[in-house]
Order: sequence, then C-alpha cells, then structure tokens
Amino acid sequence: MTEPAPTAAAVRKALADIADPADAIHLQRFFKTGPGEYGEGDVFLGVRVPQTRAVAKRFALLPLSEIDELLDSPVHEHRLAGLVLLNNAMAKAMKPRTEDRAAQQEIVDRYLSAVRRGRVNNWDLVDVSAENILGPWLLNRPRDLLFELAQRNSLWEPRVALLTTFAFIKAGDATTTVELCEILLGDRRDLIQKAVGWMLREVGKRIDRTLLTAFLDRHAAEMGRTALSYATEHLDPAARQAYRSMR
Repeated sequence: MTEPAPTAAAVRKALADIADPADAIHLQRFFKTGPGEYGEGDVFLGVRVPQTRAVAKRFALLPLSEIDELLDSPVHEHRLAGLVLLNNAMAKAMKPRTEDRAAQQEIVDRYLSAVRRGRVNNWDLVDVSAENILGPWLLNRPRDLLFELAQRNSLWEPRVALLTTFAFIKAGDATTTVELCEILLGDRRDLIQKAVGWMLREVGKRIDRTLLTAFLDRHAAEMGRTALSYATEHLDPAARQAYRSMR
C-alpha cells in the first residue's frame, strides 16, 4: 500500500504531541514576545530546537506547498520546522550530481516571499535559514538582492542580508559582508548591531584578521558599542581595548 503524502497538518500534530507548556512560557520570554519587543505577539508551543529538527527530519518529503502552509502559521515552531525543511530541500537541489536549478529557484522564491511577508520574523528563524538558502544560491551570482534587503525598514530583512553572507565568509569571500556592514553601521537596533559585529568577527576569524582590523581602523570610532564588542571579541586584549577606546 502506498504511504499517504506527508502534510503540514501532520507536522503540526507531531509538534503538538511533544510540546511543553512550561517551555512555551520560557520561550516567549526568551524571544521577546511582549508588547513593544522585537517578537511581539509570537506564539510558542514549547518545543525546543533539537526536537523541532527531529520532527522535520521525519517529514523530509513534505511538498513545498505544505512547507508554505507551515511558514504561514502564527506558531513559531511551525515556521521553524518549515524553514528547516526548506533548508534541506535546498541542500538536496544543490547537490552537484543531481543539481536542480528549477527547484533551487522555486525554493528561493518561496523563501523570499516568506521573508517579505514577515514570516521569517525572529533572529533564530533568520539565522537558521538565510545562509543555507540564499547563501549557496547567491555564492556565484550577483548580490544586488542583499543590498535591497539591507535597506528595507523591517528589522528582519537587513539581518537576512547580513546572515546570508555567512555562507560567503565560509567560502573565503568577505567583500559583500564588509560592504553590507558599512551600509548598516548606523543602524543601532540591537539585533542588527549584533549581526554586524558577529559577521565582522567571523571575517577576521575565518578569512583574514587584517580585513577585520582594516575595517575597524576606518570605522571603530563610529560603531555602536554592541557591534564593536562583538567584532573585537577574538582580538588580543590590547588591540581590543585600543579599538573600543576609539568610540
């Protein structure tokens, strides 16, 4: 007998079966869902990330249309599961021997639609997906899209742009990261500050420390405290103090 096709409803049920209401309260506080906070109004079931990934693994064949249904859910863990599944679909479509460019394009289009509709709307959702979906897609393509996202008014689209470049950094390319960090240098929102500093730190750690210090030589005096703290985290104490004292 043929197994029934997996559905978004089945994913939601699997997550509900392991949800912990006490964890839901903790996660709502941790992800700042209160009035005026960056995750205002987000709804949690109380499923931790490893458990959500395990559920997604069970539904590896979920069709893209059903993944869209998860991404449109008001429940955080549904959207996280959907993004993990979209990551996995992108990795499969990118495999050299079975590369499927049409599938890649469809996955990217669906992801960008979710981003622009405000469905990728917390830092964990951005961080789990941007480098794994847009990163490999744009690695050998023009990157104008990222500069467009970086200049949008929402909190999440600029963070998507920055976190996408983590894939470039891991491939040894710091150019787009540096350009985006210069554009976003004056954005004092905490989650943008953290992303700027984090990506700069990774440039120094993974590619060339002189690229990081050259950026700091030019911009340390105008950087926000949080971005500068993150960016200098792996420098020796004297260098770290020297840059931080430039503010």
